[in-house]
Amino acid sequence: MCRAVDLHQSVLARNDESAHALRARLTARGTTVVNLLSSPGSGKTALLEHELTLARERSVPVAALTADLATDNDAARLARSGVPVRQILTDGLCHLEAGMLGRYLEGWLPRPTRLLFVENVGNLVCPASYDLGETLRVVLASVTEGEDKPLKYPTAFGLAHLVVVTKTDIAEAVDFDEAAFRAHVQQVNPGVEVLLTSVRRQVGLGTLLDRALSAAETGAPPHTPVMAARPHDHADHAGHARPGEHTGHTGHTDTADHTEHARPADHGDPAEHGGQAEHAHPAGHPHTPVSSRS
Repeated sequence: MCRAVDLHQSVLARNDESAHALRARLTARGTTVVNLLSSPGSGKTALLEHELTLARERSVPVAALTADLATDNDAARLARSGVPVRQILTDGLCHLEAGMLGRYLEGWLPRPTRLLFVENVGNLVCPASYDLGETLRVVLASVTEGEDKPLKYPTAFGLAHLVVVTKTDIAEAVDFDEAAFRAHVQQVNPGVEVLLTSVRRQVGLGTLLDRALSAAETGAPPHTPVMAARPHDHADHAGHARPGEHTGHTGHTDTADHTEHARPADHGDPAEHGGQAEHAHPAGHPHTPVSSRS
């Protein structure tokens, strides 16, 4: 068991090094990463689509990368905003890593891109432990998930720079206790801002974009979590997939610029490696994902 813990801490140490380098290089080219984490079905894709659309309307150069185990459904939705979008199919891997992110950006990330929004895999366990080189980490929770979510997932909420509550238009119907939720958030992450949103009722929209732009301008998040200074403890991740366990081929999506399958993590990044840009297929062409297990 100790060996498993040591292995995961070694993996995370390598990831932290890669994240530090990626953050520095993206910052040097004027790009700030916003990492979005949540459970599946929280509504983060709907919220992100609105934020991306607003960014385009305000002439803010943005791009988005979305990760899922399967399908390019989220990329298709985000592409409706009219900004560059790329889909990653992880084919079972429960999180993204900094080296993987750097490789996916090679030769693709448009210049100039002021903000890069990364919609992480829907999961509040594994992604919480991996720094992607982001300047702003946002954790989202819908009112349907319960007020005790921050206590159940203290690492995810404890490392957040901003907490977003979604679907507040149905808060009363599901008996969501806002005061209790806020108290639980403050218990694990004192001082972090809690933002209430509803895409249906157009509540709180644009604030996420504003916070991201502020982080880009200052080079720092709006809040520094207490947990950020603590060493990683990953004994509880011993059963999860590790980087380097998945190899695969590259597929394409028509609505997004690319669909890719997770491959072994490396330390590539868009600032120093030009990569070979692949061409997006025109909209309307069928897309059949290629399994990375084939």
